Amino acid sequence: MERHIKAKANGKYQQIVAPGTMRFLDFARLQLKSGEHHSGKTGEREYVLDIFSGTASVSIENAKGQKQVYSKAGGRPDVFSGPPVMVYIPIHSSFEITAASDAVDIGIFSAPCTTELPPRLMESKDVTVNRAGRDNWQRTVYSALDQNVQAERLLAGETLNPSGNWSSYPPHKHDRKNPPNEAVLEEVYFFRVKPSQGFGFIWTYTSPDDPEGFSTVFVVRDGDTVLLP
Repeated sequence: MERHIKAKANGKYQQIVAPGTMRFLDFARLQLKSGEHHSGKTGEREYVLDIFSGTASVSIENAKGQKQVYSKAGGRPDVFSGPPVMVYIPIHSSFEITAASDAVDIGIFSAPCTTELPPRLMESKDVTVNRAGRDNWQRTVYSALDQNVQAERLLAGETLNPSGNWSSYPPHKHDRKNPPNEAVLEEVYFFRVKPSQGFGFIWTYTSPDDPEGFSTVFVVRDGDTVLLP
């Protein structure tokens, strides 16, 4: 598995983490211009849309023909301008996304699901904001799809790191079932960097006694993705 996926040239729809790459998660990036559309079906997966920038109209229809339209979802100029807006789309639904501003940039994440749950718009006011860490490892954590929203597998949020600061510190892991201290989780990290020519480092490693251990440092740039399977 390629765990560091470098940024690709801009395109309307980019499947960055294809289904089957990880056990549960996949990830795509959608970039539309004013009036452009993208449609899809969730099937046996639950979806969350993270509206990175711009405004979108999101129309959702479930298997019973019930419709929900969020006509002005989003609104941020970029991911560095406050909490995100996200949309949860349940299984067995069809959806259409239309750019309602000059341009819209959206992350589309999904995971297998067995429970039909209601769609949900998580506006910026619904997002839990936490200031984590201190000194040069302080950051702002936005939790949008968490315990506040019904979802079977997905958790989604954003972390805003001041220039030069560390994140995901102290080191932590989640590859063992050990409640309430640890759960088995996959993660997809999508990086935006300001200014765009900037860069960061991420170190992923295992316990020294892990028979399939690794220790890898990636240089991440704007638009890169890192997988934690």
